[in-house]
Amino acid sequence: MSKKKIWSIVVGILVIVILAGITGASAYLYNFAFEPQKPLNSNIPAKKAKKLSVDKKWLSRVKQTRWNEISARQDLKLSAAYIPAKNETNKTIIVAHGYQENHKDMASYIRMFHELGYNVLAPDDRGAGQSQGKYIGFGWPDRLDYVKWIKQVIAKNGKNSEIGLFGVSMGGATVMMVSGEKLPKQVKAIVEDAGYSSIEDELTYELKARFNLPKEPLITTAAWYTNVAAGFNFKEGSSVKQLHKNKLPIYFIHGGKDTFVPTKMVYKNYSAVKGVKKIWVAEKAGHAMTFYDYPQEYQRRVSGFFAKYLK
Repeated sequence: MSKKKIWSIVVGILVIVILAGITGASAYLYNFAFEPQKPLNSNIPAKKAKKLSVDKKWLSRVKQTRWNEISARQDLKLSAAYIPAKNETNKTIIVAHGYQENHKDMASYIRMFHELGYNVLAPDDRGAGQSQGKYIGFGWPDRLDYVKWIKQVIAKNGKNSEIGLFGVSMGGATVMMVSGEKLPKQVKAIVEDAGYSSIEDELTYELKARFNLPKEPLITTAAWYTNVAAGFNFKEGSSVKQLHKNKLPIYFIHGGKDTFVPTKMVYKNYSAVKGVKKIWVAEKAGHAMTFYDYPQEYQRRVSGFFAKYLK
């Protein structure tokens, strides 16, 4: 056998090995990021864990009903908790939960809005809680589900409904992504807390922070893999691009010491909005900890913002 043929075989084997390695790494990244896992409760700061435990018990006792919806496109059965206000009102806050969580993990925020006199609708996103699905959408396919939840609030509570959107972490990105859709006039304002600028930006950051790996080729190959496995291209999931189309007043909140969704992302999101906007970077707060570190100021700021637009 000639040296040329030998080298051709060696090169071919190397290409196969490299492709197999990239495919395996892409599958690992998909499984790591997009498949639901058990929440790592041990990583929750003690201050948050204590408050959340109390509020989850409150949530289990408060009057509520289950609402159901069918997801956009994939026909998954989705579920949400609806907590009516103590006194009848046409004002509803739709609350979006975070990564690897479900609506129960938003108990502290649900309680806050309930005690402020709002109805609260708290969905379980695809692959979370009582909703069907085998993947986490990072807010991108979910944005269309939230449009359906909005329409259901209007259908059940009346055309005079006034609706606010609120989300934390992945939920923050979710409501930002919703903001770029064509929304009913009943949606009045948005508050997002600790949301990322895009799925691609967040995964790129995590690749470097957790594995010390560069962006490419894994982000692109993982996007291909996700498109096949979950039916959506995560490279399209951009809060920034959706915010360019946003027409609603929006309040951005972020921790100044956030090392999970780096604080610099909030400035990218803020800069994307041309209309009414506010920003609060809580200097000492870590990821999704602003409410727990500054509870009174958080409630004052958020309640004041929604009260201005949900009249």
